[in-house]
Amino acid sequence: MADTARTHHDVLGRDRDQYGMIGRDRDQYGYQMSGRQDYSKSRQIAKAATAVTAGGSLLVLSALTLVGTVIALTVATPLLVIFSPILVPALITVALLVTGFLSSGGFGIAAITVFSWIYKYATGEQPQGSDRLDSARMKLGSKAQDLKDRAHYYGQQQHTGVGGEHDRDRTRGTQQT
Repeated sequence: MADTARTHHDVLGRDRDQYGMIGRDRDQYGYQMSGRQDYSKSRQIAKAATAVTAGGSLLVLSALTLVGTVIALTVATPLLVIFSPILVPALITVALLVTGFLSSGGFGIAAITVFSWIYKYATGEQPQGSDRLDSARMKLGSKAQDLKDRAHYYGQQQHTGVGGEHDRDRTRGTQQT
């Protein structure tokens, strides 16, 4: 019967509450359960008051920002309409200049990177990806050699007339019976 009245703290071997006081310490310092409930309730009230204060402050700042935006837009709209024949082409020109400088810088950095990679490759260092480049070069070279040999072989056949119609059919993949 005594085992059935145990709480999950007892089963897990925990005799601490959320404030880290062991049961005997609670008794020693006069810590009682009703005080803990009062402390918890006052803590909840403090949290709620803090949340209301922070939320209200942010709401007031949001309203002030909206009012300032509306006032600024009201003042700036006539100026934008008056100066739009000047401002629109100026903004387009500035946007094109900025885009040009940024793309020029990007292409310059890419070129420096490529030149650095080529320099490392040419001096015998093994930059990243050089093994794939060597592999592709070898494959391309072997395919080119195969094509050259085939062209030489078939060119000799055509020139000497050796093989005749049977070889031409074999190269096309069809055979006549």
